[in-house]
Parts: sequence; C-alpha cells; structure tokens
Amino acid sequence: MKVAAACQRLRHDPRRYARLRQLCIPRATHGTPVRNFFSFGKEETANERGGRRGASVPPRPPMAPGHVSPRRALPANSPVVKPNYADTGKLPPPSPSILLHTPESIEKMRAAGRLARKMLDYTCSLVRPGITTEEIDRRVHDAILASGAYPSPLNYWGFPKSICSSINEVVIHGIPDDRPLQEGDIAKFDISLYFQGVHGDNCASVGVGEVDAEGLRLMTAAKEALQAGIDACGPGACLSGIGSAVHAVADKYEYETVRAYSGHGVGPALHMRPFVLHYRNGERLPLRPGMIFTIEPMLLEHGPEVTTWADGWTVVSKDGGRGAQFEHTVLITEDGVEVLTLPE
Repeated sequence: MKVAAACQRLRHDPRRYARLRQLCIPRATHGTPVRNFFSFGKEETANERGGRRGASVPPRPPMAPGHVSPRRALPANSPVVKPNYADTGKLPPPSPSILLHTPESIEKMRAAGRLARKMLDYTCSLVRPGITTEEIDRRVHDAILASGAYPSPLNYWGFPKSICSSINEVVIHGIPDDRPLQEGDIAKFDISLYFQGVHGDNCASVGVGEVDAEGLRLMTAAKEALQAGIDACGPGACLSGIGSAVHAVADKYEYETVRAYSGHGVGPALHMRPFVLHYRNGERLPLRPGMIFTIEPMLLEHGPEVTTWADGWTVVSKDGGRGAQFEHTVLITEDGVEVLTLPE
C-alpha cells in the first residue's frame, strides 16, 4: 500500500487524537449524558468570511421546538436484536483503536448499509407539505422494525426518537415533533439502524414542495462536497484529504462547512474512530483497507457559528442560515473506496 507523501512527512499524532476522541464521544458528566452524537465540544468560530450573506432568500419564521411525544417502545415479543444501549440509554467506553473490518464484518456492514439506504429512501418518499416529522418518525420506526433492524438513534444517550429530522437552520440532531413540514423547507433526515450486530448510517437533504433557488444551490453544494470527500479516499490516502476536498467545494460555492461535528467510524458501535473532519485539518492518518467510516459534510449558507437548543440535542445555526447535509458510509478497499449506502 502506497502511503501519501503528506502522511509520510507528518504521521498521525495519537496523543492529539486521544484528545479529539474525548471531545467527540458523548459521555456522562456528573450523571448527565452529553447528548450530541458527535461534537468536538466547541462552537464554530473559524472562517469569518460569513458565506453568501448577500444571497436573496425568502423570509420565513425561525424554527422553534415543537411538542415531542413519548419515546416508542419495542413490542415485548419483538425478535429484533437491540444494541447494548437500547434499554439503559448508556454506552460503554469507546475503543481506543481503529477497527479494521474482517471480510465477515464487511459483509454485515454491506447489508446494514443497504438497509439503511432503503429506509432513507422510504423516509424521503414521505416528505410533503403538511406531514409532521413525528408522523415520518412513526412510519420509519415501524418500517425499520419490520425489516428486522433496530433504529440506532432510539435511546442513544437518551435520544427520544428513531430518526433525526433537521429542518432549515436546524443543522443536525433535530428531534421529530408535531410541526408540519412547510412548502420550501429544506429537510435533513439522518437514518441509522442496527442490523446483524452492526450499524448502517446515512443522511440526505430533501426539498419540501417548491424550494427557492438558493436552497437548491445549497443542497447541490452539499451533495457535491460529499462526493468530493469520497473521491479523496483510497488506501494510503490521508484522512485529512477528505476535509480538504469538502472545504474546497464549500469555498467554490461560498458556503461554510461545519467544524464542530464530524464523520466517524462505524461498525458494532455507531460512533467509533477514526473521526472525519469536514474542513482543512492536520489529521495525517493513512487510510487502510478495512476501515469503514462516514463522510457527512454539513454546509451552511451564512456564517459558521452553531449553537444547541435547551433539549441538549438540536443544533442550529446562530444566524438562522439554512443548512444542507448528505452522508454515506464508505469502506476503504485494497484498490479504492466502496460506498456502502448506495441505492440498490
């Protein structure tokens, strides 16, 4: 395996990476879980360009928390195999090492990825003006269980629902509620599930009815950024190359790339090493065959700063600028990269 020259010059620093892991993995603090799935423990402050602040966007009311119904329980006789946190909401300490998947594990990841993509496509097919994200969550919850899988977000550090639904300026980790989707919304749905002992994870943005030109452009940029990140992958390539490729697309469109949240390894645990930054960075970790991780850039149309609502989960842009996100799970192979969450 040929290692990229940049990775040879400056290898990955395990001490710095250990610090990133401490900041990224949700964990209990004085008995209260840090509820964001994957945060680097800081708000966005870098890159003061501010995105396309002059772009014309139709006025709309800001997003606000809606009513969240009680968490759904699995039927008592359900044959679905649950992950280790399903009943308690608590996770064991994360592994300090990067998992190189075996051929058997890779086949399980392929199956989980295909099913996660099928559920994501089903989720997007439900989108229309007037439907609530609560109703979408209910239908997708039932569909995932009927497929023999468990919805990964459900009770993950206490998360109350089976999918994440993030609308307009809600960037990630939005909780499905009773707000009806409205014409022109940009809806992000993050669908992950636990199947045959491993997790599949993917996300897409979809327009609700007629979306303005700037919103369509933002979604196009986010999809292009994801593809650029995938194209930067391969055996011997640098992990940092993914962030550089994503950032270049954000620059081209004059948008911002979120720095406080990242992609991640995935397998028996939903969030594992390596952590995949979506901006230019110095993580010189050579990619190796058998690594499986997500690439999930989040682009914002205005400034880069984000904050979290009082629910401890919902991450929004501080200035109200909308966000778009697409996500795939990828496998590093002997001769390239394989996307595990493509549609069949």
